[in-house]
Amino acid sequence: MADGAMTATFLAVIGGASLLAVTARRLRPSEQLPSLEGWALADRGLGPGWTWLLLGGTVYTAYTFTAVPGLAYGNGAPAFFAVPYTVIVCPLAFVLLSRLWSVARRHGYVTAADFVRGRYGSPPLALVVALTGILATMPYLALQLLGIRAVLTAGGLYPRGATGDLVMVAVFAGLAVATYRHGLRAPAVISALKAVAVFVSLTAVCWLVLRRFGGPGAVFDGAGRALGGTDAAHSPLLLSPEQQPAYATLALGSALALLMYPHVLTAGFAADGTRTLRKVSAGLPAWTALLALFGFLGIAALAAGVRAPEGGAEAAVPMLVDRVMPAPLAGLVFGSIVVGALVPAAVMSIAAATSFVRNVYVEYVHPTATPKRQVRVAKAVSLTAKLGAVAFVFGLRDQDAINLQLLGGVWILQIFPAVAVGLYTRWLHPRALLAGWAVGMVAGTYLVVREGFSSIVPLDTGAGPLEIYAGIAALLLNLTVAVAGTAALARLGVPRGADATDLPSRLMVRRGPQTGADNP
Repeated sequence: MADGAMTATFLAVIGGASLLAVTARRLRPSEQLPSLEGWALADRGLGPGWTWLLLGGTVYTAYTFTAVPGLAYGNGAPAFFAVPYTVIVCPLAFVLLSRLWSVARRHGYVTAADFVRGRYGSPPLALVVALTGILATMPYLALQLLGIRAVLTAGGLYPRGATGDLVMVAVFAGLAVATYRHGLRAPAVISALKAVAVFVSLTAVCWLVLRRFGGPGAVFDGAGRALGGTDAAHSPLLLSPEQQPAYATLALGSALALLMYPHVLTAGFAADGTRTLRKVSAGLPAWTALLALFGFLGIAALAAGVRAPEGGAEAAVPMLVDRVMPAPLAGLVFGSIVVGALVPAAVMSIAAATSFVRNVYVEYVHPTATPKRQVRVAKAVSLTAKLGAVAFVFGLRDQDAINLQLLGGVWILQIFPAVAVGLYTRWLHPRALLAGWAVGMVAGTYLVVREGFSSIVPLDTGAGPLEIYAGIAALLLNLTVAVAGTAALARLGVPRGADATDLPSRLMVRRGPQTGADNP
């Protein structure tokens, strides 16, 4: 059973998030006619502070803060691929997000598929980009609920049976209502509480852990012994030469994939200019440091002798917190992680709904839908996505959501050529990109499923198996088909669609006038 003080602190944090969500309407700059841009992107009006909070709170999910230390708890060094991966994201965001924002703002694009539709003049290519984003986002949304359940269970706040399910639904319901009414403004406001609560609580946990063990050296020594290390040179907390290719490709592939997720692009598109995005990209490493400390807590859980349930390593840190912290502070940490799940969950549901409305509903079902109707449909789809995630968590095993999320990372990487490469060159033919996408999707899915839903797959290089990230292998196949297909179609003289983006058609950057939007 949960301690009364812990429960009170936890409820105070969740209640604070709910009260903040109610104030989201204050972020509305003026009373305007309903529009999808206003509901889904907060009228592209978020300044550097709000954008840093929202983008950081969206990229660094609650499941990340439990899964990374859980991986460190179970496997040691490989878990820290998340640190270089999030470091690589920062310069990529600096370059790609700002350029994509400029094009999207100029033409009124709300999704990545909008950009692909305008860049290549190809509705089928835009459709697969939108559907891939939705398909990859839904299991990611479900994982946020799994993170909430793991935290509630570890803290004794999740009763068994229907009562526990009602607790989690109640936690999620307030956010669902706020998001329905205020769109992206709701998670933007809550992200401020997330940042303060997570940074403060994590600092307290790390201080107590270091005080208990006498320093980081003792923590790593104890964890190495717990993982079966015989000496410092053969510690599981160090990467072996055989693990390094998998580590490097997983970090690189994850970084390339992250910026293709609809929820990350939605948070980026809500900024008020490219200068804001560049400032925010330079400030994102603060969130990366936070992630590294969570990974350290996974090591500390090993050293403390925490025994996570079989198949539930993500509960290691919540169990460590319950062990080392006073009840009120433990409630603060648990509440912080739960709020940390609410922000990305809300943005994911908004992003999925927006992609559906813009690139499926308006494109193929109701081309003359008014802005007001588009917003109404997006609100309904967003709510449906949340309800679907709840049903998914209650109806399937946790491992099913994890497996689908592993596939989602591989799938979303296959739109990188159409979106990211398309920002700098239009040489690739849309039909060749479509063929490359199909090959990458099939190959990536096959590789992951063949290895029992492991994202690390062995490739026979002749000198022995080389383990790499399946998403990178599939992306290389994707690009190979796209390049070869483009060359073949060019030789056959197959025409391509019109470009409506005003971007150069070759790999070059056009210098525009230096305005407030800092156009590329």
